[in-house]
Amino acid sequence: MHPIRKKRLTIVLVLLVGISLAVGLITYALRQNINLFYDPTQIASGEAPLDARIRAGGMVEEGSVIRDPNSLKVEFRITDFNRSVPVEYTGILPDLFAEGQGVVAMGRLTPEGRFVADQVLAKHDENYMPPEVAEALEKSSGGQHKAGGMASPVVTQ
Repeated sequence: MHPIRKKRLTIVLVLLVGISLAVGLITYALRQNINLFYDPTQIASGEAPLDARIRAGGMVEEGSVIRDPNSLKVEFRITDFNRSVPVEYTGILPDLFAEGQGVVAMGRLTPEGRFVADQVLAKHDENYMPPEVAEALEKSSGGQHKAGGMASPVVTQ
């Protein structure tokens, strides 16, 4: 093999190894930051991972909010009108948090099936519902559920 060709081949191989290493590191870093969305039916049926940070969304079940009077701990249930999941959160809830309203909680699932949230997001007006929650509710109720008296917006990708 000619020395110039050998040098070019070496450079190309080094570049390929470097690019492969960079792509691998980026993929690994992004994998740890992905928050996958699960509805209450998927969580209750065991589809959600126990060791990963996930997003859970649905409607806050009527009569399920229990506040600890001595701390900021709140327990409530989220539902997709098919199944429901208990959620535990310690902190200040958003002003728009209420029973019968759509929420998305971010946190981890315990082996007992309880979702321990570290962040709770509530809808911002009476007509909006997070697209994931709207889609999960539509899917679980066969298109019969309406959010806030209006049809829920469903975003498909």
